[in-house]
Amino acid sequence: MGGVALYGDLYQALLTGRRIRLDHRLESVKMLHPTGIQHDPKLYGAVTAECVSRAEVSAPHRPRAICMAVTSDFDVRRGRPSSWSAAVDRLCFGDETVRRLFIVSAGNIEQAKIPAANYLDRVDIEPIFNPAQAWNALTVGAFTEKTVIADPTFEGWTALAPNGELAPTSRTSLTWEKQWPIKPDLVCEGGNWATDGATVDFPDDLGILTTHYLPNRQHFDIIRDTSAATAMAANLAGRVLAGRPQSWLETVRGLLVHSAEWTPAMLAHLPENAGRQEKLALVRRYGYGAPNFERALLSSLNDTTLVVEDSLHPFWRDASVVKTRDMHLHSLPWPRAELEALGETEVELRITLSYFMEPNPGDRGWTRRHRYASHGLRFAVKRSLETLPAFLARINGAIETEEQGLPADAGGDEWLLGPIRNLGSIHSDHWRGTGAELARRDAIAIYPVGGWWKEKPSLARYDRSVRYALIVSIRATAGEIDIYTPIEAAVPVVIQIER
Repeated sequence: MGGVALYGDLYQALLTGRRIRLDHRLESVKMLHPTGIQHDPKLYGAVTAECVSRAEVSAPHRPRAICMAVTSDFDVRRGRPSSWSAAVDRLCFGDETVRRLFIVSAGNIEQAKIPAANYLDRVDIEPIFNPAQAWNALTVGAFTEKTVIADPTFEGWTALAPNGELAPTSRTSLTWEKQWPIKPDLVCEGGNWATDGATVDFPDDLGILTTHYLPNRQHFDIIRDTSAATAMAANLAGRVLAGRPQSWLETVRGLLVHSAEWTPAMLAHLPENAGRQEKLALVRRYGYGAPNFERALLSSLNDTTLVVEDSLHPFWRDASVVKTRDMHLHSLPWPRAELEALGETEVELRITLSYFMEPNPGDRGWTRRHRYASHGLRFAVKRSLETLPAFLARINGAIETEEQGLPADAGGDEWLLGPIRNLGSIHSDHWRGTGAELARRDAIAIYPVGGWWKEKPSLARYDRSVRYALIVSIRATAGEIDIYTPIEAAVPVVIQIER
């Protein structure tokens, strides 16, 4: 895992002789009991916190992406938080001075349970392991693009997973109760398995090439499954942190999700005019897709990304009642003339909102999503023919609807996921329309919804400020248009609305 987190998959580098530039480093802490016995599963959260503390004490000011492929089937309850996942959420949320980015594996299906055919049927009923249900963690599943077997030992065998499909051992959240977060958040390369029609095995050809842990004995080794995928995600996070060292960890997490795309094999499961259940199945199996480093860090002329880091006060106390307080309205510096000149040409708008929530200090009420999280944030985009007062009224209605425990969609027309995106503490969605329509969608609102900070005034957390990262990109899907230059020249305006 260390080799993958540092170098990525070494196969192409060795094949082409490409030099690898290293801008990030490794640290390692072993989660082992000093006497060799197994830790008490009820103390896994405390052990994790101690491991993180040891690394931080050694270098307290170093930004980190914490890679953890240690999971357990202990206390797995259809997406409900556990003491371990809550500890991960608390570590991510941190305090006013410390935040943490956790990258956690979804867990693996045992080889004995992998069928030689129709393996996705098995994957769909194998739930993600503890603590990967943590809201604030970046949970990573495995997909694969490795399908070629050259080893003569496996002559006649074929790759089990098609190109771009979920890896055969990766777990999903399809069996979770509907209110819990979308997990995994991402899928990264985790290698493939092979079948002869009756059994399954793992040829080295279908694995990720990495360094051996005893380099004096052997230079290279093979790694696979969600451990490899988690290390691949950590590699991306480390490179993004090196490229954007001043970015918040909420932003790094958001950029990885924002860069992710579903492969053609994944999208093949989404029928035309897909309904809510088909879309939910897509994200509960693949998350938001496979991330891409160049998309996460760079903008091109016809594919441009804006990043906003800001904070707001979600609540305030009025006598004995805690009410929602701030809403931010971000004015978008679209190149209006250029977009209108596109006419009916299709463009894509992608928005990702990333923040960390504080988990409920007790487990009472965890069966209801909003009582586990301290608060929630949502985004909504002004429609092309909508006035600002009408836009704000629509948001107020969505807040009231969600406070009643009902699914609310302030996004409206033509969004791919709609209300599905509101699960968890990172929200991402796509909108497609004409350039002329997008030119008039020139504002994004960020607004709060209730959580235990609001419902438990006696704990006096209602006056706290919360941070968020808002990532917005537009892509001209056809034609060459310079979107980047006019946006670069504009300065976005933020209006804070007191409620």
